Amino acid sequence: MLRHFIQTPFSLKKGAPPWCHSGRSRAHLLLGVALVASAISATPMAWSSELEAVRLWRAPDHTRIVLDLSDAVDFETLTLANPDRLVLDLLDTRLNTALSALPLAETPIARVRAGIRQGTNLRVVFDLTAQVTVSIFLLPPNESTGHRVVVDLFDKVNAVAEVVATPAPVMTVESLDARRDIVIAIDPGHGGEDPGASGPGGLREKVVVLQIARRLEAQLAKIPGFKPVLIRTGDYYVSLKNRRDQARSLQADLFISIHADAFREPSARGASIYTLSTRGATSTTAQYLADTENEADRVGGVQLAEMDPMLAGVLADLSMTGTLDTSLNVGRLILQQIEGVARLHKQQVEQAGFVVLKSPDVPSLLVETGFISNPQEAERLATPTYQDKMARAIRRGIQSWFARQPPPGTLLAWQREQGGREVTIAAGDTLSQIAEQFGVSLAAIKSTNGLSRDVIYVGQTLVIPEAP
Repeated sequence: MLRHFIQTPFSLKKGAPPWCHSGRSRAHLLLGVALVASAISATPMAWSSELEAVRLWRAPDHTRIVLDLSDAVDFETLTLANPDRLVLDLLDTRLNTALSALPLAETPIARVRAGIRQGTNLRVVFDLTAQVTVSIFLLPPNESTGHRVVVDLFDKVNAVAEVVATPAPVMTVESLDARRDIVIAIDPGHGGEDPGASGPGGLREKVVVLQIARRLEAQLAKIPGFKPVLIRTGDYYVSLKNRRDQARSLQADLFISIHADAFREPSARGASIYTLSTRGATSTTAQYLADTENEADRVGGVQLAEMDPMLAGVLADLSMTGTLDTSLNVGRLILQQIEGVARLHKQQVEQAGFVVLKSPDVPSLLVETGFISNPQEAERLATPTYQDKMARAIRRGIQSWFARQPPPGTLLAWQREQGGREVTIAAGDTLSQIAEQFGVSLAAIKSTNGLSRDVIYVGQTLVIPEAP
């Protein structure tokens, strides 16, 4: 009706009413139409949601795009070929952010553009340079984020490679001469969409723990017989289940997850080590931290279908008992070393139901390197010197355990079988004295134990190679 009213003055035909031929009346009518049109254009469109921000992370096998929305939306998707495009229609939504600054390098996305379709729907188009497998889902708000649409673009090349990859060989009696390395899976917590805890000055847990993990990896890589592998190598999120699965696919001898958490009170401080508990947490702090870490998938953007903690039945498996015992023993040795670097929150290894530790066949630990919510500890956690000291303490504990209990078929086990002995350092011991005592060279002891300097510490366990 409005459209007909606006058009009428511009489509006068023979037989039109006499008032339409009056110049003054026509002028008044046109003025009225202009006022109506002006009022219509000045009325804001009633959008149900706004696209407030778009964030992007690149992982080794996929690209994740997160669209932050002011409210929940319905959406539709479409894939087009020649050229390849992914089309995302956000219904009744308007754009309230820029798309030009997204870090598209090394992703399968050439360009992201947007426009309004059918009056109120926001169409976002991803121009692609490679074929991908697409996963799109909506996440509800949580304590730190609002409504989100998550778009995962999985690389097809890596997906195919993963399917055809041959599993790691199982060690048998005949293959013991392989003298394999001890595999340590190092898991920097959080990442990407999930920043973890925050400290003063915007210090983020995901950044600090990745830096410590890289230092630990570098130190272990220098020791003959050890093979460290990072579960997360950059700023992207890995689900809790995927972290466990990666460690198991590596047939890791130890899984160690590194964190720097926060507590309700900024006065809370101290490093601590946790293993899995099947009966309940050993303290209220342990329970609080487990609850916090187990929420990571909700923050990190994981579909509900992927959030499938291990069934309780698997924890009753006989292999789980030995795994938990090993976890506790390794944890105690690492805690002893950390005590020389940082204040301890608890003097013993604590236990709680951390989802990331629920591997029935891989000894697993979670190391809290300190409370990032404590101003003094946050300041230390941000420094390379402290990070290196923390990594060194963790490495010493790991090395000490495997020197005592080397897995069958490993280089360390072979060294012991060949007459290699171990010695625990006491006060006053020096490397030169130990080398002289066992009739081996100082260089041989340092090479066998991955030592770059002549510095040793009380309680350290060294493997003494066979004398020439």
